[in-house]
Amino acid sequence: MALRKPSPKTERLEARLTAEQRALIEHAAAYEGRSISEFVIGAAQAAAREIIERHEIIRLTETQSRSLVELLLSSPEPNAALRAAKEAHDRNVVSQ
Repeated sequence: MALRKPSPKTERLEARLTAEQRALIEHAAAYEGRSISEFVIGAAQAAAREIIERHEIIRLTETQSRSLVELLLSSPEPNAALRAAKEAHDRNVVSQ
């Protein structure tokens, strides 16, 4: 199995912080045996992933999930306006 080469690190991020913030970050990074940069990047990536997941993933209860499936499976027949829109789409859009 071939290993992927890590992407080159070409981007830079700078931040201003207080002496207290730097000391706190250094202390935490030391506990994990990481450099300040590694610690900050790891923490920022983890926070970014969590925030993106929270905003982009919809979580449903079992009841909500069953309701959604029922709605999807029992959709009504298309009305005249929807049929006309499909016909217009079929005339105007070329699928490949």
